[in-house]
Amino acid sequence: MRPSREVGIIGYGVYIPMYRIKGEEISRIWKSSTIPVKEKSIVGPDEDSVTMAIEAAKNALKRAKIDPRDIGSIRIGTESKPYAVKPSATIIAEALGITPVSLAADLEFACKAGTEAFEASIALVGSNMVNYALAIGVDTAQGRPRDALEYTAGCGAAAYILAPKSYETIAYIEGSYSYVTDTPDFWRREGQFYPMHTGRFTGRPAYFKHIVEAAKGLMENLGLKISDFDYVVFHQPNIKFPMTAARILGFKVDQLKPGLLCGEIGNTYAASTLIGLAGILDIAKPSNRILAVSFGSGAGSDAFSIVVQDAIESKRDLAPKVLDYVKRRKYVDYALYAVYRNKIRT
Repeated sequence: MRPSREVGIIGYGVYIPMYRIKGEEISRIWKSSTIPVKEKSIVGPDEDSVTMAIEAAKNALKRAKIDPRDIGSIRIGTESKPYAVKPSATIIAEALGITPVSLAADLEFACKAGTEAFEASIALVGSNMVNYALAIGVDTAQGRPRDALEYTAGCGAAAYILAPKSYETIAYIEGSYSYVTDTPDFWRREGQFYPMHTGRFTGRPAYFKHIVEAAKGLMENLGLKISDFDYVVFHQPNIKFPMTAARILGFKVDQLKPGLLCGEIGNTYAASTLIGLAGILDIAKPSNRILAVSFGSGAGSDAFSIVVQDAIESKRDLAPKVLDYVKRRKYVDYALYAVYRNKIRT
């Protein structure tokens, strides 16, 4: 898919909480020998999806260097909003000074809600409805005690400001491709606190089929091949899945490493692919081409081809980089983690 006018990224930003719990600490409690990730990020008692989204968006605004009042749309993708009935987008827009003349909406599609917000923002800018659109992917991911998700489900946010392509945009979107089916690999019914999943079924056919088909469809539509990409980032539910997807498609796995952050901060759900993309923008050079593919259970994938522009060199240092947040750590034990994540319920 390509919009009527070319669209680029004028600013991007991330936020990752400083609190961490090590995989070995979770394993100690449940006496498990399996530690799928080194550690993961968790929100503090005064943080949630809204506060993280605001922090990430502030960093995006620092790089964009625009007046927040010029933003004509805000789309936030998340499956962990603080209110069951009340938009998070309006709170974020008010805090950033975007209101009152703006489109605002919350989007859901499991872990690809963030790229759904990104895609919607491209469409709004590309159709000339707005000149600037803010897309955010954020989650305070939840995992049932002793479940595999408890080891890998982390917290974080990524924000992108989209604008018409110009010399001020740091990268432009060549095109996108989405692939969706009704594949029930992950769900949470009304009234349930923790989501359920189907174990290995979340990999095959869910994750791998959708990631691979979206990537192949994008390359076919744009006339691109594997060798045309300098970097690739996939949704990161764990460390093994994106590496395997890269091999299936024919990429060399070392291309994936700059965007592979799951081992350090966990699976940040709707922010996963977008944080990985930000990690690549933190180091990429002008003319580098990036393949970014998300995955959301249920199931679907969004694939994007993104080309870096010269403006990245003057803008990337205007806000904290991904690794700045990754290195900012304060470890907690399982007891404090249980309190922070509201796992003690009566």
